[in-house]
Amino acid sequence: MSQSPPEMRRSLGVIDGVAIAASSTAATTSIAIGMGTLALTVGLQGPIMLLLAFIPVLGIAYSYARLNKSEPNCGSGYTWVGASLGPWPGFLTGWVNIVGVIIFLAYTSAVTGSVILQFANKAHLNSVAGITLDPNSTAVTTVVGLVILTGVTVMAVKGVRGATRLQAWLLVFEYAVLLFFCGWALITGEHSISLSWFNPFAIESGEAFAQGLVLAVFFFWGWDAAFSITEETKEVGNSARGGFIALFAMLGLFIFASVAFQREMSLTELIANGPQGFTYLGAKLADEPWASLPLLALMFSAVASVQSSVIPTARGLLAMGRDRTMGQVWTRVHPRHGTPAAGTVLVMAIATVVALLALAIPKLNDMILAAVNSIGLVVALYYGLTAIACAVRFRSALHQGAREAVLAVGVPAASGLALLGIGSYLGYSYLTSTDHFELNPDNGWFMFSLPCAIVASGLVMAAWAKYRRRSPYFVTGRGTDGDALLLPMDQPAGAASETTAP
Repeated sequence: MSQSPPEMRRSLGVIDGVAIAASSTAATTSIAIGMGTLALTVGLQGPIMLLLAFIPVLGIAYSYARLNKSEPNCGSGYTWVGASLGPWPGFLTGWVNIVGVIIFLAYTSAVTGSVILQFANKAHLNSVAGITLDPNSTAVTTVVGLVILTGVTVMAVKGVRGATRLQAWLLVFEYAVLLFFCGWALITGEHSISLSWFNPFAIESGEAFAQGLVLAVFFFWGWDAAFSITEETKEVGNSARGGFIALFAMLGLFIFASVAFQREMSLTELIANGPQGFTYLGAKLADEPWASLPLLALMFSAVASVQSSVIPTARGLLAMGRDRTMGQVWTRVHPRHGTPAAGTVLVMAIATVVALLALAIPKLNDMILAAVNSIGLVVALYYGLTAIACAVRFRSALHQGAREAVLAVGVPAASGLALLGIGSYLGYSYLTSTDHFELNPDNGWFMFSLPCAIVASGLVMAAWAKYRRRSPYFVTGRGTDGDALLLPMDQPAGAASETTAP
Protein backbone atom coordinates (compact mmCIF):
# COMPACT_ATOMS: atom_id res chain seq x y z
CA MET A 1 0.00 0.00 0.00
CA SER A 2 1.54 3.30 -1.11
CA GLN A 3 1.97 6.10 1.37
CA SER A 4 0.62 9.59 0.70
CA PRO A 5 3.30 12.18 -0.10
CA PRO A 6 4.49 14.40 2.77
CA GLU A 7 2.62 17.68 3.26
CA MET A 8 3.56 21.08 4.61
CA ARG A 9 2.58 21.58 8.24
CA ARG A 10 -0.02 24.06 9.45
CA SER A 11 1.80 25.46 12.45
CA LEU A 12 2.08 29.22 11.83
CA GLY A 13 0.15 32.10 13.38
CA VAL A 14 -0.21 35.85 12.90
CA ILE A 15 3.16 36.65 14.51
CA ASP A 16 4.88 34.35 12.04
CA GLY A 17 3.13 36.13 9.17
CA VAL A 18 4.20 39.52 10.51
CA ALA A 19 7.78 38.32 10.93
CA ILE A 20 8.13 36.96 7.41
CA ALA A 21 6.35 39.95 5.81
CA ALA A 22 8.36 42.51 7.78
CA SER A 23 11.64 40.67 7.24
CA SER A 24 10.99 40.36 3.53
CA THR A 25 10.14 44.06 3.31
CA ALA A 26 13.34 44.75 5.28
CA ALA A 27 12.56 48.26 6.50
CA THR A 28 16.02 48.77 8.01
CA THR A 29 17.76 47.80 4.76
CA SER A 30 15.36 49.86 2.63
CA ILE A 31 15.90 52.90 4.83
CA ALA A 32 19.65 52.41 5.13
CA ILE A 33 20.42 52.00 1.43
CA GLY A 34 17.31 53.44 -0.23
CA MET A 35 16.84 56.93 1.19
CA GLY A 36 19.85 58.24 -0.73
CA THR A 37 18.58 56.74 -4.00
CA LEU A 38 15.13 58.20 -3.41
CA ALA A 39 16.65 61.61 -2.64
CA LEU A 40 18.70 61.44 -5.84
CA THR A 41 15.47 60.91 -7.79
CA VAL A 42 12.94 63.23 -6.09
CA GLY A 43 15.06 65.49 -3.87
CA LEU A 44 13.56 66.22 -0.47
CA GLN A 45 10.12 64.99 -1.48
CA GLY A 46 10.88 61.46 -0.25
CA PRO A 47 8.30 61.55 2.58
CA ILE A 48 5.38 62.35 0.28
CA MET A 49 6.50 59.78 -2.29
CA LEU A 50 6.47 57.07 0.36
CA LEU A 51 3.01 58.14 1.48
CA LEU A 52 1.67 58.25 -2.09
CA ALA A 53 3.17 54.84 -2.87
CA PHE A 54 1.41 53.36 0.14
CA ILE A 55 -2.05 54.20 -1.28
CA PRO A 56 -2.02 51.79 -4.26
CA VAL A 57 0.00 49.25 -2.24
CA LEU A 58 -2.74 49.24 0.40
CA GLY A 59 -5.35 48.66 -2.32
CA ILE A 60 -3.30 45.77 -3.65
CA ALA A 61 -2.91 44.33 -0.15
CA TYR A 62 -6.69 44.42 0.18
CA SER A 63 -6.92 42.57 -3.15
CA TYR A 64 -4.52 39.91 -1.91
CA ALA A 65 -6.51 39.46 1.31
CA ARG A 66 -9.79 39.09 -0.52
CA LEU A 67 -8.39 36.66 -3.07
CA ASN A 68 -6.64 34.64 -0.38
CA LYS A 69 -9.88 34.31 1.59
CA SER A 70 -11.61 33.02 -1.51
CA GLU A 71 -8.81 30.75 -2.67
CA PRO A 72 -5.93 30.17 -0.21
CA ASN A 73 -2.92 29.03 -2.20
CA CYS A 74 0.81 29.45 -1.72
CA GLY A 75 0.98 30.35 -5.41
CA SER A 76 -0.97 33.58 -4.63
CA GLY A 77 -0.85 35.87 -7.70
CA TYR A 78 0.11 33.05 -10.06
CA THR A 79 -3.01 31.11 -9.09
CA TRP A 80 -5.42 34.06 -8.83
CA VAL A 81 -4.41 35.81 -12.05
CA GLY A 82 -4.53 32.51 -13.91
CA ALA A 83 -8.10 31.90 -12.74
CA SER A 84 -9.36 35.41 -13.51
CA LEU A 85 -7.32 36.74 -16.42
CA GLY A 86 -6.11 33.54 -18.05
CA PRO A 87 -3.18 31.12 -17.77
CA TRP A 88 -0.67 33.17 -19.77
CA PRO A 89 -0.84 36.31 -17.61
CA GLY A 90 -1.16 34.02 -14.57
CA PHE A 91 2.05 32.18 -15.37
CA LEU A 92 3.76 35.47 -16.17
CA THR A 93 2.71 36.86 -12.77
CA GLY A 94 4.28 33.92 -10.98
CA TRP A 95 7.37 33.92 -13.16
CA VAL A 96 8.30 37.62 -12.91
CA ASN A 97 7.80 37.48 -9.14
CA ILE A 98 10.11 34.49 -8.78
CA VAL A 99 12.77 35.85 -11.13
CA GLY A 100 12.57 39.25 -9.44
CA VAL A 101 13.14 37.69 -6.03
CA ILE A 102 16.05 35.58 -7.30
CA ILE A 103 17.71 38.70 -8.75
CA PHE A 104 17.02 40.47 -5.46
CA LEU A 105 18.57 37.56 -3.57
CA ALA A 106 21.67 37.70 -5.72
CA TYR A 107 22.15 41.43 -5.20
CA THR A 108 21.13 41.42 -1.54
CA SER A 109 23.66 38.69 -0.89
CA ALA A 110 26.37 41.12 -2.02
CA VAL A 111 24.87 43.87 0.14
CA THR A 112 24.81 41.50 3.11
CA GLY A 113 28.42 40.60 2.50
CA SER A 114 29.36 44.28 2.33
CA VAL A 115 27.67 45.02 5.65
CA ILE A 116 29.33 42.05 7.35
CA LEU A 117 32.74 43.14 6.07
CA GLN A 118 32.15 46.69 7.27
CA PHE A 119 31.44 45.27 10.71
CA ALA A 120 34.54 43.05 10.48
CA ASN A 121 36.68 46.07 9.60
CA LYS A 122 35.32 47.94 12.62
CA ALA A 123 36.48 44.98 14.71
CA HIS A 124 39.95 45.39 13.13
CA LEU A 125 39.61 42.24 11.04
CA ASN A 126 40.88 43.39 7.64
CA SER A 127 42.10 40.21 5.97
CA VAL A 128 41.76 36.42 6.11
CA ALA A 129 44.24 34.01 4.51
CA GLY A 130 45.78 36.86 2.56
CA ILE A 131 42.41 38.04 1.18
CA THR A 132 41.60 41.68 1.91
CA LEU A 133 38.14 42.01 3.44
CA ASP A 134 37.20 45.08 1.43
CA PRO A 135 33.49 45.98 1.83
CA ASN A 136 33.65 47.83 -1.51
CA SER A 137 34.92 44.80 -3.42
CA THR A 138 32.06 43.26 -5.38
CA ALA A 139 33.80 39.89 -5.62
CA VAL A 140 34.63 39.55 -1.92
CA THR A 141 31.25 40.84 -0.71
CA THR A 142 29.44 38.48 -3.08
CA VAL A 143 31.33 35.44 -1.79
CA VAL A 144 30.67 36.38 1.84
CA GLY A 145 27.01 37.03 1.04
CA LEU A 146 26.65 33.66 -0.64
CA VAL A 147 28.01 31.94 2.47
CA ILE A 148 25.25 33.66 4.46
CA LEU A 149 22.68 32.67 1.81
CA THR A 150 23.72 29.04 2.23
CA GLY A 151 23.32 29.25 6.00
CA VAL A 152 19.85 30.79 5.95
CA THR A 153 18.76 28.27 3.31
CA VAL A 154 19.69 25.41 5.63
CA MET A 155 17.59 27.02 8.37
CA ALA A 156 14.65 27.50 5.97
CA VAL A 157 14.81 23.83 4.99
CA LYS A 158 14.68 22.74 8.65
CA GLY A 159 11.43 24.60 9.30
CA VAL A 160 9.76 27.91 8.59
CA ARG A 161 8.56 28.32 12.17
CA GLY A 162 12.11 28.37 13.54
CA ALA A 163 13.09 30.82 10.81
CA THR A 164 10.25 33.21 11.61
CA ARG A 165 11.00 33.12 15.33
CA LEU A 166 14.61 34.11 14.63
CA GLN A 167 13.40 36.86 12.30
CA ALA A 168 11.05 38.19 14.98
CA TRP A 169 13.92 38.65 17.45
CA LEU A 170 16.10 40.26 14.81
CA LEU A 171 13.25 42.65 13.99
CA VAL A 172 12.91 43.71 17.62
CA PHE A 173 16.59 44.68 17.74
CA GLU A 174 16.55 46.38 14.32
CA TYR A 175 13.51 48.51 15.07
CA ALA A 176 14.78 49.48 18.51
CA VAL A 177 18.01 50.78 16.94
CA LEU A 178 16.18 52.42 14.05
CA LEU A 179 13.68 54.20 16.29
CA PHE A 180 16.38 55.35 18.71
CA PHE A 181 18.71 56.91 16.13
CA CYS A 182 15.94 58.34 13.96
CA GLY A 183 14.21 59.71 17.06
CA TRP A 184 17.47 61.30 18.16
CA ALA A 185 17.94 62.84 14.70
CA LEU A 186 14.38 64.12 14.74
CA ILE A 187 15.00 65.93 18.03
CA THR A 188 18.51 67.27 17.44
CA GLY A 189 18.57 67.79 13.65
CA GLU A 190 19.50 71.24 12.38
CA HIS A 191 17.27 71.28 9.29
CA SER A 192 13.72 72.48 9.91
CA ILE A 193 10.84 70.25 8.87
CA SER A 194 9.27 71.79 5.77
CA LEU A 195 5.81 71.33 4.30
CA SER A 196 7.50 71.20 0.89
CA TRP A 197 8.70 67.72 1.81
CA PHE A 198 5.05 66.69 1.50
CA ASN A 199 4.41 68.55 -1.77
CA PRO A 200 4.58 66.21 -4.79
CA PHE A 201 4.31 69.18 -7.17
CA ALA A 202 7.79 70.30 -6.07
CA ILE A 203 9.29 67.33 -7.96
CA GLU A 204 11.05 68.65 -11.04
CA SER A 205 9.60 66.36 -13.73
CA GLY A 206 7.04 63.69 -14.50
CA GLU A 207 9.83 61.23 -15.17
CA ALA A 208 11.34 61.86 -11.74
CA PHE A 209 7.89 61.49 -10.16
CA ALA A 210 7.29 58.15 -11.92
CA GLN A 211 10.71 56.78 -11.05
CA GLY A 212 10.39 58.00 -7.47
CA LEU A 213 6.97 56.39 -7.09
CA VAL A 214 8.21 53.05 -8.41
CA LEU A 215 11.20 53.26 -6.06
CA ALA A 216 8.87 54.05 -3.17
CA VAL A 217 6.64 51.09 -4.06
CA PHE A 218 9.78 48.96 -4.05
CA PHE A 219 10.37 50.09 -0.43
CA PHE A 220 7.16 48.25 0.50
CA TRP A 221 7.88 45.20 -1.64
CA GLY A 222 7.83 41.99 0.37
CA TRP A 223 4.72 42.30 2.56
CA ASP A 224 2.98 39.79 0.25
CA ALA A 225 5.44 37.11 1.45
CA ALA A 226 2.92 36.50 4.25
CA PHE A 227 0.53 35.01 1.68
CA SER A 228 3.11 32.48 0.48
CA ILE A 229 2.78 30.59 3.78
CA THR A 230 -1.04 30.52 3.72
CA GLU A 231 -1.01 26.71 3.44
CA GLU A 232 1.13 26.53 6.58
CA THR A 233 -0.95 28.85 8.78
CA LYS A 234 -3.40 27.56 11.36
CA GLU A 235 -6.12 29.87 9.98
CA VAL A 236 -6.45 31.30 6.47
CA GLY A 237 -6.93 34.83 7.80
CA ASN A 238 -3.55 34.77 9.56
CA SER A 239 -1.78 35.56 6.28
CA ALA A 240 -3.80 38.70 5.64
CA ARG A 241 -3.55 39.90 9.24
CA GLY A 242 0.22 39.40 9.25
CA GLY A 243 0.60 41.19 5.92
CA PHE A 244 -1.52 44.20 6.95
CA ILE A 245 0.20 44.61 10.33
CA ALA A 246 3.61 44.55 8.65
CA LEU A 247 2.49 46.93 5.91
CA PHE A 248 1.21 49.63 8.29
CA ALA A 249 4.29 49.21 10.47
CA MET A 250 6.47 49.77 7.41
CA LEU A 251 4.58 52.94 6.50
CA GLY A 252 5.18 54.39 9.95
CA LEU A 253 8.86 53.47 9.93
CA PHE A 254 9.46 54.81 6.42
CA ILE A 255 7.81 58.20 7.01
CA PHE A 256 9.44 58.56 10.43
CA ALA A 257 12.89 57.69 9.09
CA SER A 258 12.67 59.82 5.94
CA VAL A 259 11.76 62.91 7.98
CA ALA A 260 14.47 62.12 10.54
CA PHE A 261 17.12 61.68 7.85
CA GLN A 262 16.22 65.03 6.32
CA ARG A 263 16.24 66.72 9.73
CA GLU A 264 19.83 65.59 10.25
CA MET A 265 21.23 65.54 6.69
CA SER A 266 21.13 67.96 3.81
CA LEU A 267 20.14 66.79 0.33
CA THR A 268 23.81 66.76 -0.64
CA GLU A 269 24.65 64.53 2.34
CA LEU A 270 21.77 62.16 1.59
CA ILE A 271 22.87 61.67 -2.00
CA ALA A 272 26.59 61.52 -1.23
CA ASN A 273 26.24 58.79 1.39
CA GLY A 274 23.78 56.68 -0.59
CA PRO A 275 23.83 53.07 0.65
CA GLN A 276 25.74 54.13 3.79
CA GLY A 277 23.05 56.59 4.90
CA PHE A 278 22.06 54.89 8.16
CA THR A 279 25.62 54.10 9.22
CA TYR A 280 26.61 57.69 8.41
CA LEU A 281 23.74 58.86 10.61
CA GLY A 282 24.97 56.66 13.45
CA ALA A 283 28.51 58.00 13.17
CA LYS A 284 27.20 61.55 13.10
CA LEU A 285 25.08 61.17 16.22
CA ALA A 286 27.17 58.91 18.47
CA ASP A 287 30.68 57.76 19.29
CA GLU A 288 31.88 54.18 19.19
CA PRO A 289 30.80 51.59 20.11
CA TRP A 290 27.27 53.03 19.88
CA ALA A 291 27.88 54.35 16.37
CA SER A 292 28.21 50.75 15.18
CA LEU A 293 24.67 49.80 16.27
CA PRO A 294 23.07 50.95 12.97
CA LEU A 295 25.55 48.80 11.07
CA LEU A 296 24.69 45.81 13.28
CA ALA A 297 20.96 46.44 12.75
CA LEU A 298 21.55 46.67 9.01
CA MET A 299 23.45 43.37 9.08
CA PHE A 300 20.58 41.65 10.92
CA SER A 301 18.06 43.14 8.49
CA ALA A 302 20.00 41.98 5.45
CA VAL A 303 20.34 38.43 6.78
CA ALA A 304 16.62 38.23 7.68
CA SER A 305 15.67 39.65 4.29
CA VAL A 306 17.70 37.03 2.44
CA GLN A 307 16.09 34.23 4.44
CA SER A 308 12.54 35.58 4.11
CA SER A 309 13.03 35.87 0.34
CA VAL A 310 14.05 32.23 -0.03
CA ILE A 311 10.94 30.99 1.80
CA PRO A 312 8.13 32.46 -0.39
CA THR A 313 10.00 31.82 -3.64
CA ALA A 314 10.27 28.11 -2.95
CA ARG A 315 6.55 27.98 -2.13
CA GLY A 316 5.56 29.85 -5.27
CA LEU A 317 7.53 27.31 -7.30
CA LEU A 318 5.86 24.51 -5.32
CA ALA A 319 2.46 25.77 -6.50
CA MET A 320 3.69 25.92 -10.10
CA GLY A 321 5.17 22.44 -9.82
CA ARG A 322 1.83 21.05 -8.62
CA ASP A 323 0.24 22.36 -11.82
CA ARG A 324 3.10 20.95 -13.94
CA THR A 325 3.91 24.41 -15.24
CA MET A 326 7.29 23.79 -13.60
CA GLY A 327 9.13 20.52 -12.92
CA GLN A 328 8.06 18.06 -10.26
CA VAL A 329 11.29 18.62 -8.33
CA TRP A 330 9.72 21.80 -6.92
CA THR A 331 6.92 19.78 -5.29
CA ARG A 332 9.16 17.66 -3.08
CA VAL A 333 8.31 18.23 0.58
CA HIS A 334 10.78 17.05 3.22
CA PRO A 335 9.18 14.13 5.11
CA ARG A 336 10.52 15.27 8.51
CA HIS A 337 10.67 19.04 8.28
CA GLY A 338 7.52 19.52 6.18
CA THR A 339 9.16 22.14 3.92
CA PRO A 340 9.76 22.26 0.14
CA ALA A 341 13.38 21.39 0.76
CA ALA A 342 14.51 20.60 -2.79
CA GLY A 343 12.98 23.81 -4.12
CA THR A 344 14.53 25.89 -1.35
CA VAL A 345 18.00 24.56 -2.14
CA LEU A 346 17.48 25.08 -5.87
CA VAL A 347 16.42 28.70 -5.32
CA MET A 348 19.66 29.25 -3.41
CA ALA A 349 21.67 27.60 -6.19
CA ILE A 350 20.08 29.71 -8.93
CA ALA A 351 20.55 32.91 -6.93
CA THR A 352 24.20 31.95 -6.48
CA VAL A 353 24.69 31.64 -10.24
CA VAL A 354 23.00 35.02 -10.83
CA ALA A 355 25.17 36.62 -8.14
CA LEU A 356 28.31 35.34 -9.80
CA LEU A 357 27.14 36.63 -13.18
CA ALA A 358 26.43 40.00 -11.57
CA LEU A 359 30.17 40.41 -11.06
CA ALA A 360 30.17 41.75 -14.62
CA ILE A 361 28.93 45.02 -13.09
CA PRO A 362 32.01 46.26 -11.23
CA LYS A 363 30.64 48.64 -8.64
CA LEU A 364 28.44 47.47 -5.79
CA ASN A 365 26.49 50.73 -5.80
CA ASP A 366 25.77 50.26 -9.51
CA MET A 367 24.50 46.76 -8.77
CA ILE A 368 22.15 48.11 -6.11
CA LEU A 369 20.78 50.86 -8.37
CA ALA A 370 20.31 48.52 -11.33
CA ALA A 371 18.49 45.95 -9.19
CA VAL A 372 16.21 48.49 -7.49
CA ASN A 373 15.16 50.16 -10.72
CA SER A 374 14.60 47.05 -12.82
CA ILE A 375 12.84 45.03 -10.12
CA GLY A 376 10.64 48.04 -9.36
CA LEU A 377 9.11 47.72 -12.82
CA VAL A 378 8.62 43.97 -12.35
CA VAL A 379 6.95 44.53 -8.98
CA ALA A 380 4.60 47.11 -10.53
CA LEU A 381 3.67 44.54 -13.20
CA TYR A 382 2.79 41.60 -10.98
CA TYR A 383 1.14 43.68 -8.26
CA GLY A 384 -0.92 45.43 -10.93
CA LEU A 385 -2.02 42.20 -12.60
CA THR A 386 -3.03 40.64 -9.27
CA ALA A 387 -5.14 43.65 -8.32
CA ILE A 388 -6.85 43.63 -11.74
CA ALA A 389 -7.51 39.91 -11.28
CA CYS A 390 -9.29 40.70 -8.01
CA ALA A 391 -11.54 43.24 -9.74
CA VAL A 392 -12.41 40.72 -12.44
CA ARG A 393 -12.91 37.86 -9.98
CA PHE A 394 -15.45 39.78 -7.92
CA ARG A 395 -17.09 41.78 -10.71
CA SER A 396 -20.49 40.43 -9.66
CA ALA A 397 -20.19 42.85 -6.70
CA LEU A 398 -21.09 45.65 -9.14
CA HIS A 399 -24.68 44.52 -8.65
CA GLN A 400 -24.52 44.35 -4.83
CA GLY A 401 -24.60 48.03 -3.92
CA ALA A 402 -22.19 50.95 -4.11
CA ARG A 403 -20.07 50.05 -1.07
CA GLU A 404 -19.40 46.47 -2.15
CA ALA A 405 -18.78 47.59 -5.73
CA VAL A 406 -16.15 50.08 -4.61
CA LEU A 407 -14.40 47.68 -2.22
CA ALA A 408 -14.47 44.56 -4.40
CA VAL A 409 -13.95 46.13 -7.82
CA GLY A 410 -13.16 49.84 -7.65
CA VAL A 411 -10.28 49.79 -5.16
CA PRO A 412 -8.45 46.82 -6.71
CA ALA A 413 -8.93 48.13 -10.26
CA ALA A 414 -7.75 51.64 -9.41
CA SER A 415 -4.73 50.34 -7.50
CA GLY A 416 -3.72 47.93 -10.24
CA LEU A 417 -4.16 50.45 -13.04
CA ALA A 418 -2.20 53.06 -11.08
CA LEU A 419 0.83 50.78 -10.75
CA LEU A 420 0.63 49.54 -14.33
CA GLY A 421 0.29 53.12 -15.58
CA ILE A 422 3.22 54.44 -13.58
CA GLY A 423 5.36 51.47 -14.59
CA SER A 424 4.50 52.01 -18.26
CA TYR A 425 5.36 55.70 -18.06
CA LEU A 426 8.69 54.93 -16.41
CA GLY A 427 9.45 52.32 -19.07
CA TYR A 428 8.70 54.88 -21.78
CA SER A 429 10.98 57.41 -20.11
CA TYR A 430 13.79 54.84 -20.07
CA LEU A 431 13.39 54.23 -23.80
CA THR A 432 13.43 57.91 -24.70
CA SER A 433 16.26 58.91 -22.36
CA THR A 434 19.07 57.74 -24.63
CA ASP A 435 19.80 56.66 -28.21
CA HIS A 436 22.20 53.78 -27.53
CA PHE A 437 22.60 50.68 -25.35
CA GLU A 438 25.28 50.50 -22.68
CA LEU A 439 25.80 48.10 -19.78
CA ASN A 440 25.35 50.85 -17.22
CA PRO A 441 22.56 51.47 -14.68
CA ASP A 442 22.38 55.06 -15.92
CA ASN A 443 21.53 53.88 -19.43
CA GLY A 444 17.77 53.86 -20.08
CA TRP A 445 17.86 51.10 -22.67
CA PHE A 446 19.81 48.87 -20.29
CA MET A 447 17.35 49.53 -17.47
CA PHE A 448 14.37 48.78 -19.72
CA SER A 449 16.00 45.65 -21.15
CA LEU A 450 16.15 43.93 -17.73
CA PRO A 451 12.39 43.70 -17.07
CA CYS A 452 11.79 43.01 -20.78
CA ALA A 453 14.17 40.06 -20.61
CA ILE A 454 12.34 38.74 -17.53
CA VAL A 455 8.95 39.00 -19.27
CA ALA A 456 10.30 37.44 -22.50
CA SER A 457 11.79 34.51 -20.60
CA GLY A 458 8.43 34.09 -18.86
CA LEU A 459 6.62 33.82 -22.18
CA VAL A 460 9.11 31.21 -23.37
CA MET A 461 8.67 29.19 -20.17
CA ALA A 462 4.89 29.49 -20.43
CA ALA A 463 5.00 28.14 -23.99
CA TRP A 464 7.17 25.26 -22.81
CA ALA A 465 4.73 24.48 -19.96
CA LYS A 466 1.76 24.56 -22.31
CA TYR A 467 3.08 22.71 -25.33
CA ARG A 468 5.80 20.45 -23.90
CA ARG A 469 4.69 19.76 -20.34
CA ARG A 470 1.01 19.91 -21.38
CA SER A 471 0.14 21.44 -18.03
CA PRO A 472 -3.58 21.31 -17.14
CA TYR A 473 -3.17 24.88 -15.84
CA PHE A 474 -3.23 26.06 -19.47
CA VAL A 475 -6.55 24.29 -20.02
CA THR A 476 -8.48 25.51 -16.96
CA GLY A 477 -6.35 28.51 -15.91
CA ARG A 478 -6.76 27.36 -12.34
CA GLY A 479 -4.08 26.25 -9.91
CA THR A 480 -4.41 23.55 -7.29
CA ASP A 481 -4.39 23.90 -3.54
CA GLY A 482 -2.38 21.73 -1.17
CA ASP A 483 -4.85 18.85 -1.51
CA ALA A 484 -5.13 19.21 -5.30
CA LEU A 485 -8.71 20.46 -4.96
CA LEU A 486 -10.37 23.35 -6.75
CA LEU A 487 -11.97 25.81 -4.37
CA PRO A 488 -15.16 27.70 -5.29
CA MET A 489 -14.97 31.41 -5.96
CA ASP A 490 -16.25 33.90 -3.41
CA GLN A 491 -19.87 34.58 -4.36
CA PRO A 492 -23.08 35.76 -2.74
CA ALA A 493 -25.00 33.15 -0.83
CA GLY A 494 -27.05 30.96 -3.11
CA ALA A 495 -24.95 31.60 -6.18
CA ALA A 496 -23.54 28.65 -8.03
CA SER A 497 -19.83 28.00 -7.61
CA GLU A 498 -17.66 28.57 -10.63
CA THR A 499 -14.91 26.09 -11.30
CA THR A 500 -13.47 27.59 -14.46
CA ALA A 501 -12.02 30.95 -15.30
CA PRO A 502 -14.51 33.54 -16.52
